[in-house]
Amino acid sequence: MEQLYQLYLQHPVVTTDSRACLPNSIFVALRGENFNGNAFAGKALEQGCAYAIVDQAEYAEAPKTILVDNCLQTLQELAKHHRGQCTGTTLIAITGSNGKTTTKELVASVLSQKYKTLFTQGNLNNAIGLPLTLLKLRNDHEFAVIEMGASGPGDIKTLCEIAQPDIGIITNVGKAHLKGFGSFEGVIKAKGELYDYIRSKKGKIFINHSNQFLQEISSGLDKFEYGTTSGLFVSGKVNSERSLYFSFDWKTNNSELQLIQTQLVGEYNLENALAAAAIGSFFNVETALINSALQNYVPKNNRSQLKKTQHNTLIIDAYNANPTSMYASLLNFKNINVSPKAVILGDMLQVGEYSKEEHQKIVDLLVECQLDKVFLIGECFSSTKNQYNTFGTLSDFIDKISEINLIGFTILIKASRGLKLERTIEYL
Repeated sequence: MEQLYQLYLQHPVVTTDSRACLPNSIFVALRGENFNGNAFAGKALEQGCAYAIVDQAEYAEAPKTILVDNCLQTLQELAKHHRGQCTGTTLIAITGSNGKTTTKELVASVLSQKYKTLFTQGNLNNAIGLPLTLLKLRNDHEFAVIEMGASGPGDIKTLCEIAQPDIGIITNVGKAHLKGFGSFEGVIKAKGELYDYIRSKKGKIFINHSNQFLQEISSGLDKFEYGTTSGLFVSGKVNSERSLYFSFDWKTNNSELQLIQTQLVGEYNLENALAAAAIGSFFNVETALINSALQNYVPKNNRSQLKKTQHNTLIIDAYNANPTSMYASLLNFKNINVSPKAVILGDMLQVGEYSKEEHQKIVDLLVECQLDKVFLIGECFSSTKNQYNTFGTLSDFIDKISEINLIGFTILIKASRGLKLERTIEYL
């Protein structure tokens, strides 16, 4: 590993995509069910890579190829080794069933006001994306804000062993990836792997005071609490105005009240914003800078985005969906003081054996919401007992959208990423 690390120090850009090879970078050939990066090692070298790391001998004959036993394992070990050299960087790990990407973005935005901060780009939060992020660490980075995703038990433990976080946040635990975790209890245990690592390292956690599931697994940890209860390290509450963008106030236990108008849709983002305010306060980011970061953050990637078209106002939350986040989005939408309202909901994937039950619960909630128009898309919603316009596929809905006459509505669009519900935007 030390020899490889010395090569990395000379060529500190690592890529796994032969279509994105910067001059003098290192290409790592990964394999999956439908691709074999080894076959593209030669192309990567032709495009300017200094070296190509492969794990199949037939692709290691060309000059500047390095043969290893397993490319993914090598990538992870290289990232872990590099992280171990960056002792001046405080690494904050963020996981959770919902809100981890928004929390990561807000925390990074706050810390970047004062410190040089590296943070996970997009959704590169898995066994490949996390090592690639860590390999962008430089000695002058004071903070790294790293998102950790999981689809099954042991995933967070593995990512922690690579990233070696000093501080942890579990945003919440909910009914996400039930198919991979087996049960809600399985989700709690798997997310708790972050606490287990932080406990072993004698690090710190930031925790939502009101989340009983997290409190139950946080014993023995150095905790800084945020939430709606007064007297916490950071406390706050949503402003009562039921507008599209949510506003809130916050304060530390020894500061004046701050009023924030965000560019985020959804009161459920309160805990994400309070987490960012808590971390910023702990690391002595000035209150005015924290406020500026929270007020100026603009969501992207179809997460809590507001978009006004020629005909409608769209709340786009189509990046992901699970029962917990779907409930939160619908309850928030119900309370927003606009009219008329419509929702376009797509299936929640990866719910496993609970799928039929959870989709029916969403349909039942829709009845309580008393919305003006409801459109359900996907096989799971199509199998529920409902009184709404239901379409088996997204294409079926798009074919009919011109006949629906959606004009002048505020429309919530939410589904799991696999449905690609953002394709409806151009028709609305």
